Amino acid sequence: MQDQAKPITKSITRRKRRNINVDLIAVVAAVSDREPCVLTVGQRDSLPSGPFVFSHRSLQSGLRDWVEQQTGHPLGYIEQLYTFADRDRSIAGLEQRNISISYLALTRQDAMRTSSNSHWRSWYDYFPWEDHRAGVPEALDMLRRRLIAWAKGAENAAARRERRQRAAFAFAFDDRPWNEELTLQRYELLYEAALVEEAGAQPEAAPAAFASGRTMVADHRRILATGIARLRSKIKYRPVVFELMRPTFTLLQLQRAVEALAGRLINKPNFRRLVEQQELVEQTGETSLETGGRPAKLYRFRRAVLDDSAVVLGTKLPLARA
Repeated sequence: MQDQAKPITKSITRRKRRNINVDLIAVVAAVSDREPCVLTVGQRDSLPSGPFVFSHRSLQSGLRDWVEQQTGHPLGYIEQLYTFADRDRSIAGLEQRNISISYLALTRQDAMRTSSNSHWRSWYDYFPWEDHRAGVPEALDMLRRRLIAWAKGAENAAARRERRQRAAFAFAFDDRPWNEELTLQRYELLYEAALVEEAGAQPEAAPAAFASGRTMVADHRRILATGIARLRSKIKYRPVVFELMRPTFTLLQLQRAVEALAGRLINKPNFRRLVEQQELVEQTGETSLETGGRPAKLYRFRRAVLDDSAVVLGTKLPLARA
């Protein structure tokens, strides 16, 4: 029995020497005046975050505590996003592994709060190449040229071909369709090509700031990209967009919110037909004058949709293709 205990003791001792630091981090999203926004803290564009400690009842309660402490903003809808535990997140020279458990939280415009330490910023300040509502963004043209040059700089023909194919797929080269859900893949490709500041891009080689977007601390921009990709995908099959809407809204306001999230324009008649066919909304009997023209009917989300266990289709995007 004593012989069996020795390796166990040594194993415990070894584990004590290696520290694991677990952080909780939130991508808090809202739509304000047709702009998709994310909540940041401090002067260095950080996402709200804090360590998971023994006093926290659960991961979610710990996250809610940190976000409210740092921003004054209580969280409503929340879902786990992704766990980031790559080895390169560890601090050099220390036996410590940094793990971040991220969450996506959604809030309504009328519930948006700020504090002296927090700010709401547009997604597209960080990802200017992702907003196609007014056509192909200027940032995208510059990045495409830089990515082609990066692909040509690979060490052999196979690597050059592989780089070019990945860039073409993610950034819609060669008449390929733009896929709004590839936000994370696009950012990671720019990181690999050292075209964003977080990757250590040299100032003389980096694209202009208007093309590469605002930086964030550590890998927070990657985490934000993950949240955007998740939400862009999810609004197509679950009615989560209503978590971002006021209790009552016009169909045009609903369409503008979906367009803001997707970074794409939507065919108006098709969108309205789809929303009505899926019975996602119901009329309130009231109208709004906020449109500036004729009074527009006000709607609310039909909560009975959530009780239908058969299928919930969400708000599919009948995108207007260029």
